[in-house]
Formats: sequence, C-alpha cells, structure tokens
Amino acid sequence: MARREKQPVHKVVMTEGKRNIVHQLLEEYDIQTAEDIQEALKDLLGSTLKEMMEAEMDEHLGYGRSERSDSDDYRNGYKPKRINSSFGSMDIQVPQDRKSTFEPQVVRKRQKDISGIDQKIISMYAKGMTTRQISDTLMDIYGFEASEGFISDVTDKILPQIEDWQNRPLEEVYPVVYIDAIHYSVREDGVIRKLAAYVILGLTLEGKRKS
Repeated sequence: MARREKQPVHKVVMTEGKRNIVHQLLEEYDIQTAEDIQEALKDLLGSTLKEMMEAEMDEHLGYGRSERSDSDDYRNGYKPKRINSSFGSMDIQVPQDRKSTFEPQVVRKRQKDISGIDQKIISMYAKGMTTRQISDTLMDIYGFEASEGFISDVTDKILPQIEDWQNRPLEEVYPVVYIDAIHYSVREDGVIRKLAAYVILGLTLEGKRKS
C-alpha cells in the first residue's frame, strides 16, 4: 500500500503589535493561488485562537496581563500544540500558568481537531458582522455554559483585530482577483441563519497582493 504523503505543518508566528493583519499576511506569504489563501487563513485562525485563549487565561487567573495581583498563580509562557483544521495542520501557542491548572476551552487539552469551529472563527472577520453577531458566534463556539461576562471579555479581546481587518484600506482597481467562500451559521434573535464569508485576494496595478 502506498504511503500517504505527509502534509506540511504550518507554524503560526505571532509578532508583537500585530495590528495590520493584511500587511502581516503579505509579508509572510507569497500568495498566488487558492492554496496560498488557506495558508494565510491559518495565520489568521492561529492569532485569533491565541487571543481567545489569552482571554480564557485572564478569566482563570482573575486578572489581566498588565494588571497586578497577589495571587501565587501567574502566566508561565506558552506551549506549542499541533492541531488539524479545515485548512490543514498547524501549530498554535497555548498559554500556560505556573500551577498548570489552566485548561483552555476553545481548544481543549486532548483535542487535536478543530474543524468544527475554525470556519466559525474565520467568519467573524466577514464585513458586516456586528459586535452582537460576533458575541453570538463566540457563544455558539463556547456553549451556553459560558457566562455573558466571559463572552463579552473574549469579544473585547479579539474585536480590535477584527475591526482592523474589516476597515483596512482598499485600492480602486484590482486587475486580478481570486475569490473563495466559507459557509457558516450565525445565530441571530434565536434563529440560525446560513451565511457565506467571501475570501477575496486582489492583485494591484503595482503587482502587490491584498486580501
């Protein structure tokens, strides 16, 4: 029996002050095909997962990264973890605490496959998604056992990154455009709606790629 070709693992490299998402993606990837778009989406997914787990760590410790506390438990770096997503294999950085009592919920300790939630996470970057819809999507990801306060904290954590993505400047003309779509469900006023988030990559007149 022929051996299956091993898929390359994409490692998410987080940089300090990653405010302009598009600029970072273009720096890290030579995007030319739909497959390259998937690699860029892995980066976006990995950075969002990290922010969500940072919010979970804040909740676990009872204080934020920049806050002081008398607690004997504190942040203790990160641990790499390999997971499978709809976009392929990737490595993420999971926050750790000194007592090793932190158990992330969005990607649980023994969980290796996140294909059930990854497209929901990416869908939050779709243009037109309101803060309420983002919070509802997070509630759908975490489950109804999550408190409204916690969901609000996670929303606040990832919202600046989402807004940067949604409000990035665009060119007037793109001679070449690649288009892909991610289909997802959104809960609004108790009703589940089927929507599509379109991932669009444009080539500018100067030959630069923007997504």
